[in-house]
Amino acid sequence: MTSALLPGPVGLWTSALEVLDAFAARDAVAELDDQGWDALWFGEAYGREAFSAAALYLGASRRMAVATGIASIYGRDAVAANAAARLLEELHPGRFVLGLGVSHAPLVERMRGHSYGKPVAAMREYLDALDGASFAAAGGTTSPPRVLAALGPKMLELSRDRAQGAHPYLVTPEHTASAREVLGEGPLLAVEQAVVLSDDPEVVRERAHWHLEIYTGLPNYRNSWFRQGFEESDAVRGGSDRLKAALVVGGDEQAVADRVQEHLDAGADHVCLQLLGPDPFSVPSEDWARLAPAVADLRRSVR
Repeated sequence: MTSALLPGPVGLWTSALEVLDAFAARDAVAELDDQGWDALWFGEAYGREAFSAAALYLGASRRMAVATGIASIYGRDAVAANAAARLLEELHPGRFVLGLGVSHAPLVERMRGHSYGKPVAAMREYLDALDGASFAAAGGTTSPPRVLAALGPKMLELSRDRAQGAHPYLVTPEHTASAREVLGEGPLLAVEQAVVLSDDPEVVRERAHWHLEIYTGLPNYRNSWFRQGFEESDAVRGGSDRLKAALVVGGDEQAVADRVQEHLDAGADHVCLQLLGPDPFSVPSEDWARLAPAVADLRRSVR
């Protein structure tokens, strides 16, 4: 499958740009653009505000799409989100994708000081406000496409009915297949896939462990894994070996290409690869550069 919303089937997902200052991040994004990645996805938690970060990354690149994966609906009201999204679309036509999500109760309540509502109801209410938001500035006549962070069937249905697609995170190819069934043909399905470029099983296991450590404490992900057939014993801190192997692909470029192809065969339009360095504070620049040629080969085979 391919989608007109993104330039191609393989992008990057990263939080590593947060450890760089704005100027170094700008240079890193320009290099990723030159390497030929189709899209750059990034989240919003403790670091940069999503829309200003998107402006930085769009300004640093020429061709690849930039997508929030995700902007929290608790981070700004719908009027502000609508205005910011329209400005980015005006400045960089066709290159910004607005990914929205409900985030997680600890981030929303402890960090932001809001009440965390029921996810599907809160998202539906936010989309109603977004659709009804006023905007009186010159220009900005077009809104960018939006996708929703969706794991369960109800949020996937909302993605189908009220957005241009879904952005599942920490999922298997089997989940991708079930998500496509819910979405049907047409809506974008852009899935995240974590990667460790190493043939050493212990390196893969160690990096998968620190990657999953925070997520194993978040109910939204735990519930998603249980729906995918995992058990309470898999959701231990850092994840069981079974969960690690299912969610984090380790090995060489061919192993990564094979996992990407699994997602594409299951119905994904786009796979955003999250390269895991030695620790959460490492920028995996060498791995990005190493994987880019293999991604180019995969892109040609898909097209």
